[in-house]
Amino acid sequence: MAVLGRGLVPTGEPVLRGDDLGVLHGDGLFETIHLRAGRPWLLDEHLDRLGRAAVRMALPLPPREALVELLAAVAAGWPVEVEGALRLVCTRGPEGGGPPSVFATLAEVPPAALRARRTGIDVVTLALGVPSTVRPDLAWLPSGVKSTSYAVNSAARRWAAGHGAEDVLWVSTDGYALEGPSANVVWLVGDTLCTVPADRTGILPGVTARWLLDQAPTIGLSPAERLVTPAELRAADAVWLTSSVRGLAEVRTLDGRRLPRAPQAVADLVHPPT
Repeated sequence: MAVLGRGLVPTGEPVLRGDDLGVLHGDGLFETIHLRAGRPWLLDEHLDRLGRAAVRMALPLPPREALVELLAAVAAGWPVEVEGALRLVCTRGPEGGGPPSVFATLAEVPPAALRARRTGIDVVTLALGVPSTVRPDLAWLPSGVKSTSYAVNSAARRWAAGHGAEDVLWVSTDGYALEGPSANVVWLVGDTLCTVPADRTGILPGVTARWLLDQAPTIGLSPAERLVTPAELRAADAVWLTSSVRGLAEVRTLDGRRLPRAPQAVADLVHPPT
């Protein structure tokens, strides 16, 4: 672990005050970056997203160079053959005022994430309780940010586990699939690779999903952003949930219905064969 202003500290050493607003209110942001061959993958894209979110939340961030140095410090010496989950956390700091709390951690990619990447996942839909396009019109709501306020996300994942699934796909009140608690949805229809438009829906703009669609033409696919219903996903040629560390997790079943097998060429874009 590395803490801004303190450098490297043992993983078990406390780094946050008891009155830190990140602890008390979940008032903070984070990014989790895939460490590949000892290097952070799509680092600039993650830091760009963090910067946009910080503006929306009026959260003062340290200079970008300081964040890059902090991440480099915690990743130094990591075995190149081991995949890592590099997490950068920025909270608003002490309740009584003070600078933001900024720290970075590094751990191996969990076995469950690697397994999901290899074998796919079972997903269930879950009502989110909002219309698909309402959140961007709510200027006060910091939608589309990776907030440390994760209670709803964690509750959804527990609900999935209690219903025999590995993940959830949230659905709007007007019937459109939006995103997972920690993943974007990507699907294939013919020769078009699609994802949900973040600017219209207020979902988190996924770094991995964006990169995947940008690379789609290299394997003969056209990228598109569109709204989609769960019924349309069940009729698609393939469906994935995408996230930075898990990568592409093929959706094997959606609400108990088995989906077609995904083409390996798409997965190979994100996880090239070694």
